[in-house]
Amino acid sequence: MDRPPITVGVDGSTESQAALEWAAREATRRELPLRLAHAWMEEALFMPTPPDEGVARRLLEGAEAEVRSGHPELTVLTRLVPDTAAAGLVGESEDAELLVLGSRGHGTVVGFLLGSVGQPVIAHASCPVVSVRSIEARRTMEGDEVVVGLSDLGPASEPLLDAAFTTAAGRGAGVRAVHVWGAPSTFGRDVPDLLQRRGHQPVEDQQARLLSETLAPWRERYPSVRVTEHLRFGNASEELLAATSFRAALVIVGRRVHRPHLSLRIGPVAHAALHHASCPVAVVPYG
Repeated sequence: MDRPPITVGVDGSTESQAALEWAAREATRRELPLRLAHAWMEEALFMPTPPDEGVARRLLEGAEAEVRSGHPELTVLTRLVPDTAAAGLVGESEDAELLVLGSRGHGTVVGFLLGSVGQPVIAHASCPVVSVRSIEARRTMEGDEVVVGLSDLGPASEPLLDAAFTTAAGRGAGVRAVHVWGAPSTFGRDVPDLLQRRGHQPVEDQQARLLSETLAPWRERYPSVRVTEHLRFGNASEELLAATSFRAALVIVGRRVHRPHLSLRIGPVAHAALHHASCPVAVVPYG
């Protein structure tokens, strides 16, 4: 059975070049094929002239030549997609291990005009989507930690942990598992002390135990991967970003898949990470 490729969207931009390099290195680490995809149709509203398939093909061939020159060991595939960027890239995600996109930063994915491309791709892709900014490609390539935000513990977290440990093992990196627990806002940030004063079992101890139990099988499966348990009380987005230091090679966050088909929401934590994380961000569908 053929192994699924890492797929990268290419369009000739500087950000696309950064995504291409990141994807090529990741495919090399995982010993997976690399597929270059270029969706060359445009929305009718933004199409002053008919799209030129010949131009699109030459762009794709140029990107392929660049990858083969820099990474001769890779199996490189190409696909010219006769569709708009958003629909085409969502389609490409159906048989991909990862889908990698370039980003201009602050959450803006290449080709993203008022959410016309980036938001639907991230919201509806079948596989994890990695957003890479050009300034990140070099600076974070040698990071030694994969940070994964776990809003849910137990079986629901498996897709995120699978992505985190697979990535970390390929890089020789560690995993920092971040779980942020909270309470109704009426209690405020003093809720841990409040619970202890009332004689209840500290909620933090329970959350720590659940986090350790969730990570236990992954520690056993990946004994060489260093694991750091990062448990905090507070705002999930703020605490995840605070845990993302200069050591992070990648931040992994989740996106629930049971939202309505037409919804473009990806959740507040994923949204914050895409806007503010200082390294590439992977958004993993789960649930």
